[in-house]
Amino acid sequence: MEIRKAVLPVAGLGTRFLPATKAQPKEMLPIVDKPLVQYAIEEVEASGIPLAILVTGRGKDAIEDHFDVSFELEHMLAGRGKEQLLAQVRSISRLVQMIYVRQKNPLGLGHAILVAKDMVGEEPFAVLLSDDIIDARNPCLKQMIDVFSRYGSSVVAIQRVEKNAVSSYGIIKGSAVADSDWSGRLFRVADMVEKPDPRDAPSNLAIIGRYILTPSIFKELSSTRRGAGAEIQLTDALRRLLVKEPVYGYIFEGRRYDAGDKLGFLEATVEMALKRPELGKPFRKYLKGLKL
Repeated sequence: MEIRKAVLPVAGLGTRFLPATKAQPKEMLPIVDKPLVQYAIEEVEASGIPLAILVTGRGKDAIEDHFDVSFELEHMLAGRGKEQLLAQVRSISRLVQMIYVRQKNPLGLGHAILVAKDMVGEEPFAVLLSDDIIDARNPCLKQMIDVFSRYGSSVVAIQRVEKNAVSSYGIIKGSAVADSDWSGRLFRVADMVEKPDPRDAPSNLAIIGRYILTPSIFKELSSTRRGAGAEIQLTDALRRLLVKEPVYGYIFEGRRYDAGDKLGFLEATVEMALKRPELGKPFRKYLKGLKL
């Protein structure tokens, strides 16, 4: 089956970035000059998915406004002959079709996905967390769709992390799948643990913010009790799901930035700026001139 819909949970409060997020959505914080959520939506489009379902909350109107048409701004830019900026602004509102659904209570990632159930229906779908910026020639989500096309089962993106960092992630226990197309980067998941102690972690394969899920996940989410933080945890529902059907972990190709963390946000800003044709050379010169 085709993946035609992507769910983006964007209702979080962004407390790690206070006070910057006191009056603006965390998802609208810019990496150089583009908000986090736009990177995610552009990955959805580049992966061939025509519809994005954004699960929002109170105070998130700026996200909707960002992807809407801005007649006044476009008129002003056209009148001043700023054609390049005009094209950039127009391209934002011409990205994939978007619909918005409200998560009224902040009950976690699993609950946010469950809120989108009626919009998704009985078909497989993608989930993207905009905190994770992934710079890849072939979009991470597209890589995962290729895996799903072969195996027809849920796929979670994974990466190897330092052993002392496993307590910040969901960690999988799995066995490598003998498939030459993915050269040891595909695993059949046997179990997963949320934020384990490094001494107890089954591996250093960490789940990051990209998922392809079958609609069976909704039944598991509906019957999952609140876990850590009194929230409905997606990891708990996935553990229940993998008892009934296969779940795969895929080590994607590309560079991932944890933009939900201040250091990761700064790393993404610096490296993305260096890749920009108009910024890279002068910015690199500036960095080399710093007395560190």
